[in-house]
Amino acid sequence: MGALTDKKTMENKTNFIKEIIDRDLKEGKNGGRVHTRFPPEPNGYLHIGHAKSICLNFALAAEYNGLCNLRFDDTNPTKEEAEYVESIKEDVKWLGFDCEERLFYASDYFDKLYEYALELIKKEKAYVCDLSADEIREYRGTLTAPGKESPYRNRTIEENLDLLKRMKAGEFEDASRVLRAKIDMASPNLLMRDPALYRIRKEPHQRTKDKWCIYPMYDFAHCLSDSIEGITHSVCTLEFENNRPLYDWILDELKVHHPRQIEFARLNLVHTVLSKRKLLELVNEKYVAGWDDPRMPTLSGLRRRGFTPASIRNFCGRIGVSKVNSIIDFGVLENGLREELNKKAERRMVVLRPLKVTITNYPENKTEELTAVNNPEDSSKGTRKVPFSREIYIEKEDFQETPHKKFFRLAPGREVRLRYAYFITCQEVIKDKKTGEVTELRCTYDPATKGGDSPDGRKVKGTIHWVSAEHSEKVSVRLYDPLFTKRNPEETKEGQTYKSNINPDSLEEIKSSRAEQSLKTAEKGVRYQFERQGYFVVDPKDSSSEQKVFNRIVSLRDTWKKIEAKTA
Repeated sequence: MGALTDKKTMENKTNFIKEIIDRDLKEGKNGGRVHTRFPPEPNGYLHIGHAKSICLNFALAAEYNGLCNLRFDDTNPTKEEAEYVESIKEDVKWLGFDCEERLFYASDYFDKLYEYALELIKKEKAYVCDLSADEIREYRGTLTAPGKESPYRNRTIEENLDLLKRMKAGEFEDASRVLRAKIDMASPNLLMRDPALYRIRKEPHQRTKDKWCIYPMYDFAHCLSDSIEGITHSVCTLEFENNRPLYDWILDELKVHHPRQIEFARLNLVHTVLSKRKLLELVNEKYVAGWDDPRMPTLSGLRRRGFTPASIRNFCGRIGVSKVNSIIDFGVLENGLREELNKKAERRMVVLRPLKVTITNYPENKTEELTAVNNPEDSSKGTRKVPFSREIYIEKEDFQETPHKKFFRLAPGREVRLRYAYFITCQEVIKDKKTGEVTELRCTYDPATKGGDSPDGRKVKGTIHWVSAEHSEKVSVRLYDPLFTKRNPEETKEGQTYKSNINPDSLEEIKSSRAEQSLKTAEKGVRYQFERQGYFVVDPKDSSSEQKVFNRIVSLRDTWKKIEAKTA
């Protein structure tokens, strides 16, 4: 089927969806076929929750030697854009899945859907209603009280056919009439109380242009698109469980191929919102820099942040498939990524917040090249040369003038190991006379400890990274924290919204970091481990040959407990 289907995509273990499919196959349903689809609405960018659905639908099809379609349910021209269509195609491809020639649109079927609407009218199962949207809501009733019938419910077949054709011809104003199913205004399921099937919307469609001024409602187009495409198992999230009776009713009344709708629990993550409407608000109101902002849970944001397709697929496999909604810790996703990057990412030394160190007994004009390991987990990655000279930079946080009890790095009179280099001892602290800020350390080195080991066997407790001042590159580094301060951003006080929980410190950009010279030619999208700092990626959008920008993908350790405490 052309899809990348590693066995971990959905853990290949039994779940309730596979049990249903197995029973259907055993009973000979659908001629032994399994045909699924991923049907996004092109009204926003895909997020991590959609990844679960993509992985599930493609993996099920692959496991049963079936097919999986990519179909855009593009029935609302006021919210849909070609930009969203292209981004979704890119995301599905990036995740490693290929629908081959099975790329479809609900708009492909607009003529056929209109014919189905006419057929329902002829069966006296649909009628044109002149009630306003507010009146329809008022007539619908409540969970405890039945609705009342529209005064237009008993129009004749001929009158309804005429009105629908005139709606299609553009004779009526927007929202002045709708086509409604004739079901049951006393149904305990409010969605079955004569739902709308078509509405007037005089808006050009991004694919059909001005051909139509009436558009099918999502519930009408979705089930019939599944039917037209020969889908066998319509796998969707739990919020569509209440829609299933309408899905079944439309297909049964029209006596067409009837896929089986199966609902599973959607993916929810801590410190995250996954509503397209809310994500669009974050973009439009400039809380983030766009749909691909690395703080966003969109697949384009995760991709730019540096997450790999395999980490997303494996995450979806680990969390499995359930009928019960739950919230997953973001650390589960990050831990899988660490495992992958630890094996693959080359190491580099980068000093985020530089503090100058002058090694006073090192020759002034000397530069030597020391050997550094590219990846201790993979010897085939080899080694690289890093220049060492009299002046170097270390991290500001690797020095304390008055060290606390558990601080084992550099302090006055204390010796530490420079990674791959020498032991150094701090002899003098230089401060800014006005501010008292430490601006430079003057140290001495032990030439006998080249490579980071002492021939006399003496031990030091601290090892720190560094870069040569003369031979390092100035780079920009972006550090990310959760976009929201609360585990559940929807948890708010009276009068507040989820936006009240936005973390003002979700992004820190350091523009004066110093990196090994080898990173000057680092290509966009390449991932590295910055020693002792975490895993980083060359930003694919903002980096240039003149200025490298690195996004921290994930820290070296799970920091979510600290984040929870910090944001509590």
